[in-house]
Amino acid sequence: MSTADHLNIQPSELKFPFELRKQSSCSMQLTNKTDQYVAFKVKTTNPKKYCVRPNNGIVSPDSACNVTVTMQAQKEAPPDMQCKDKFLIQSVIAPNGATAKDISPEMFNREDGKVIEEFKLRVIYIPANPPSPVPEGSEEGSSPRASAVEEGNQSASLSDAVTRSLVEPLEKSSSSEAWSLMSKLTEEKAFALQQNQKLRQELEMMRREISKSQGGGGFSVMLVALIGLIGILFGYFIKKT
Repeated sequence: MSTADHLNIQPSELKFPFELRKQSSCSMQLTNKTDQYVAFKVKTTNPKKYCVRPNNGIVSPDSACNVTVTMQAQKEAPPDMQCKDKFLIQSVIAPNGATAKDISPEMFNREDGKVIEEFKLRVIYIPANPPSPVPEGSEEGSSPRASAVEEGNQSASLSDAVTRSLVEPLEKSSSSEAWSLMSKLTEEKAFALQQNQKLRQELEMMRREISKSQGGGGFSVMLVALIGLIGILFGYFIKKT
């Protein structure tokens, strides 16, 4: 804090977060510690680089005024981030009831025994985004990308293992059921073929009996019914096979 008879100025240094091609601002507070009106004016060694609002004004007794300083966007950083710019704040006792419209260059002339107080503030650049601390226990030389790839590979391996553990039992179960079904169908097919062959033989025998009966002059009703039943059974087994 800069202090004098007229004003207290806080802070005593103007610190600007510095980032290329971006504006940056900071503020200071001028506090009147007298029982009179105080006029002030702000000057800088580099007026094209900074915008000061307000750059002059009146501070009434026991009150304060906030001043905002904006640094224009810079295309390049100074060597070692060192800045030589400075600000000068001049203050003088003003007439009672004075306003900002009453301020004139003559008010700050050192004539007629006027007391002009001056305060100098230097400019300091600070990094806009300070580097984040490195977590303890991190291995030197390891990059975040390498760690991410390693974690991705571990996740993929774990996923494959889980998939195999789920699929393999299903495959084994499905294979066992398929073999059991195929074996059952094979047995049923063999039995159906056997019955079919048996029915063919019986049908052939019946045909022979019918031929003998026709040669003898006729055949019985029972024989006809038996032939029809054999035909029905034969058709059933034919469809099943």
